[in-house]
Amino acid sequence: MIGLLFICCLAGVGLGLEVRQSPSELITKPGDNVQIFCNHNKTDYYVMLWYQRSPGDTAMKLIGYLNFEAVQLEDPYTINFIISGNLGGSTAKNGSLTIKVKGSEEDAVYYCAASKAH
Repeated sequence: MIGLLFICCLAGVGLGLEVRQSPSELITKPGDNVQIFCNHNKTDYYVMLWYQRSPGDTAMKLIGYLNFEAVQLEDPYTINFIISGNLGGSTAKNGSLTIKVKGSEEDAVYYCAASKAH
């Protein structure tokens, strides 16, 4: 079975923040490990959030987030998803989401978003 992962990005409306993700689209098969990269230049935004929207679902589900370099994953995603990066310092922010593809349940659109730490 071959699946398709679509990747997109979110940014705060009116905040002048451009969040970039790559690659924009992936074709996968069970057993693949895929990595999605996210970056932005807003040096005071130390939180990077990752979301998943499955086909036919209108809601986005929070996978987890990176706060400086601390990772928090939501329960359904703790086994097959890894969030990594270091958002500290006053430079451009870079992070990634790694997905261990089991099957069609990972076929989805994935979103990265940035936020200030609270």
